Amino acid sequence: MSRSFFVTGTDTEVGKTFVTCALLLAAQRRGLTTAALKPVAAGCDETAAGLRNDDALQLQAAMTLELPYEQVNPVALAPAIAPHIAAARAGRQLSAARLAGFCRGVMMQRCDLLLIEGAGGWRVPLNRRENLSDLVRELELDVILVVGMRLGCLNHALLTAEAVRRDGLQLAGWVANRVDAQMDVYRENLDTLHQRLSFPCLGEVPHLAAEGPQAAADHLDIQNLLK
Repeated sequence: MSRSFFVTGTDTEVGKTFVTCALLLAAQRRGLTTAALKPVAAGCDETAAGLRNDDALQLQAAMTLELPYEQVNPVALAPAIAPHIAAARAGRQLSAARLAGFCRGVMMQRCDLLLIEGAGGWRVPLNRRENLSDLVRELELDVILVVGMRLGCLNHALLTAEAVRRDGLQLAGWVANRVDAQMDVYRENLDTLHQRLSFPCLGEVPHLAAEGPQAAADHLDIQNLLK
């Protein structure tokens, strides 16, 4: 069984995939075997092989375990909209139990670290009653929070951490990802997060989008994930 975590973000477009890939690469540098999943992805391109999502392809490239795309991203939806709406348009029904089944198949693989990346933030709906957070509860995973460092990040980070705890789950760590290179009072915001988030900071990633996750891995410490 692998050491498994769910990666969520304070919002959409905060660098979840970027940070997840960087965490996978940081683990690989330690000689660990890794795998990753994006159970549901909305925003896929039609290819000769079928629908493909860029985030899932990045995860597939960053991990060491060789898995077919369909295991990395079992539910691929074309429009880049809320997953439950995209699924309804495609005549499909999402459920936490079904997604958990896909995840458990990969969780039984032999690897040291498995990261399951969410879509959007913590409370993204799956259907009329369930949210993506229900998948994490079903799997009983600890959570890694990617904080997109930009205006509003304090509220989003604190509310997300509060929601995770109210769902009865543990937070394994958080990563500060500087998505806004021009963010005002960046250091003061970062200091506030260090004061208010009572779980480990895995690293502070500067604005490195152009340099890729290899550069971001230099700024991460995954030791707390391996305990």
